[in-house]
Amino acid sequence: MPSRFLLSLCLCTLMSGCEAQSLALPDSEQLTEDKVKAIAERVEARYPDLSRNLREQILATVVRSLDDMVFIEGGEFEMGDFGTLCNYDPSNMGTWPYGQDPERLCPITRFNHDDHLHKVRLSSYHLSRFQTRHDDFDLFRTSQGLPLFNEEHRDREDLADYFAADIPAPVKTWQEAKDYCLWLGELSSYSVDLPSEAQWEFAARNRGQYIQYATEDGNLHNGKNILHDKETFVVPIGQFTPNLLGLFDMTGNATDWVNDWYGEGYYAESPLSNPTGPDTGTEKVRRGSYYAETNWMSAITVRRWPDNPVSDGYYPGTSFRCSLQSDQQL
Repeated sequence: MPSRFLLSLCLCTLMSGCEAQSLALPDSEQLTEDKVKAIAERVEARYPDLSRNLREQILATVVRSLDDMVFIEGGEFEMGDFGTLCNYDPSNMGTWPYGQDPERLCPITRFNHDDHLHKVRLSSYHLSRFQTRHDDFDLFRTSQGLPLFNEEHRDREDLADYFAADIPAPVKTWQEAKDYCLWLGELSSYSVDLPSEAQWEFAARNRGQYIQYATEDGNLHNGKNILHDKETFVVPIGQFTPNLLGLFDMTGNATDWVNDWYGEGYYAESPLSNPTGPDTGTEKVRRGSYYAETNWMSAITVRRWPDNPVSDGYYPGTSFRCSLQSDQQL
């Protein structure tokens, strides 16, 4: 009897070991197998009580999020409103300064204190080619033991587009966006965060060139590289051509939260190297534009959007993308 008991105990132990074996490793375009294994081990250690299926979803999401990071070589640029033709055609922007004296150009925007053109020098970094997907944000909330937002409406057929898996994730607060990026960083052991305002603009302008629209050619073509004007809702991420660095949806569909506090006079006092915005404030900055705006006026690379970091609901059109704060390529 003791022998049979010990044999059963050994078999149970072996079976438990098999059940607890490493998660199925997803393929990665940028990470070595050892790095993927290390992420899997962190997911296992962080979420021992979640089902295997959820843990594998988390692992796949973290790996895919890192694969989506575009390395952006740093450099120096003039940040802010660099001017445009007083009468211009957004589908045929030409090359700045359009054969004119830059001093004689008109402002691109007339609001939000972006008119102080100032030099900025950035270290290299990574920025996600896509905004965060709705289903990835749902998975994050589930991992934190939080209910899905508006869960009581999830089964309504008339709201299916609102909860579609691949639309830009709507967030109620700036902190939720930041927490999601930090979550990716915790599980990957990389320094993942929201981008700074300067990093967002540098990337949108193809490493700081004088580009007004973050598209494949610097022009707007409704329905090809941006939503049609008066589009009534967001569309799945990556539907339109990316900008010259391979970044999608920086001209419309949904805005991106960035890390910075908003300061009216910050551009005039911004440090040269890697500015991160004022130390404190009451509003955070959103960049880009969203589906309900007029494209040629709003989908511009230099526009700043100060906003309350806490909203009263999860509204489509307010989203984010994460950055990897490392000057070394993955």
